[in-house]
Amino acid sequence: MIWRWLAGALAALLLSAGAIYLFVPAPRVLSWLDRAMGGGRGVELVGDAVPFGSNRQTLDVWRPTEPAAGKRPVLVFIYGGGWANGDRRSYAFAARAFARAGFVVVVPDYRKVPQVRFPAFVQDGAAAVHWVRDHVADYGGDPARVALAGHSAGAYNAVMLALDQRWLLAEGVDPHIVKAAVGLSGPYDFYPFDKPRSREAMLGVTDPMATQPVTFARRDAPPLLLVTSSRDTQVRPYNAYQLFERVKAAGGRAKLVEHDGLTHENVVMALSVPFRRLAPVLDESVAFIDAALNPSTATK
Repeated sequence: MIWRWLAGALAALLLSAGAIYLFVPAPRVLSWLDRAMGGGRGVELVGDAVPFGSNRQTLDVWRPTEPAAGKRPVLVFIYGGGWANGDRRSYAFAARAFARAGFVVVVPDYRKVPQVRFPAFVQDGAAAVHWVRDHVADYGGDPARVALAGHSAGAYNAVMLALDQRWLLAEGVDPHIVKAAVGLSGPYDFYPFDKPRSREAMLGVTDPMATQPVTFARRDAPPLLLVTSSRDTQVRPYNAYQLFERVKAAGGRAKLVEHDGLTHENVVMALSVPFRRLAPVLDESVAFIDAALNPSTATK
């Protein structure tokens, strides 16, 4: 239909550079266009600004509208923004994509730089997992099948929670609750801090290596899917390569995917209906998580 073509053309015009127009964050514009092009079909927002944690954080919960025979697998999706920007509602396009794939999707907000520094944003992610353990069953989710995913700074948060057990333990949560993690264009090996955003986020740390996901690569970590792209100039692909090699050297499980020709923003945009043709990021992520959550049915 012509209106869908126009929506796609507008999405490409407004978002290809990852810019902000009319004082509206680009991801929120993408979420509007994603919905206009059918991204909202078959899913529903069942938890709106649900409080969690001790710092007045809130989260959204999405799920398929179709009734399920049992509890659904759960995905906690953590958005990016350099630890300084972003909000849960702007990433509805990502939540809807994974909900249509069969997940109960939890999208938490978290505290931002400069109001906080490391490790506050990781701690907020741990608090969201705590909430999932205690409450996601009320929304049709299975707390025994939980995966994490994120883009950019959100990928950092997700992967840190998967690898560095101290954050979930501090929340009183068994780290083994996390069965898999997907990092889209995330920074995992970026010390020394040579960019303004990393310097701001990690300001005041006394042990810089304790901020680096590569430090915590281990044999018994949940499996990681690390997605990067050849034209990513914001978070260079070596971050994914370095973590992949470190996990494999430790005897852990990891898969590395690099998409040729995609930028940093393109990777998360590919989750949306208007830009899904860019790369099979959604299909790759869903297949990886499904295999991790259901190992008995995974292809050998």
